[in-house]
Amino acid sequence: MKKIVTVCGQGLGSSLIVELNVKQALEELGVASEFEVTHENLNTYSPENYDIVICGEDIAPSVMVAEGTEKVVLVNIMDTNELKEKISKVVK
Repeated sequence: MKKIVTVCGQGLGSSLIVELNVKQALEELGVASEFEVTHENLNTYSPENYDIVICGEDIAPSVMVAEGTEKVVLVNIMDTNELKEKISKVVK
């Protein structure tokens, strides 16, 4: 099972909302069973533990990823259409 993490500055509000939206997008794409989705904050997450990292463009320069990990940067973290479009490119 592949792992996806949504990251925000504090790991509370926005990353949790994006996590829920990611789960919905994966359901709509028919691949939800292939992924485990969680959320974390910028300072404590471990990049090597995830296959896909999703964050807003405001913190993207600070979000490190391990080699081979996909990084999805959202311009508007509340835009579910943008999220679904971008995530569909990295999950299939």
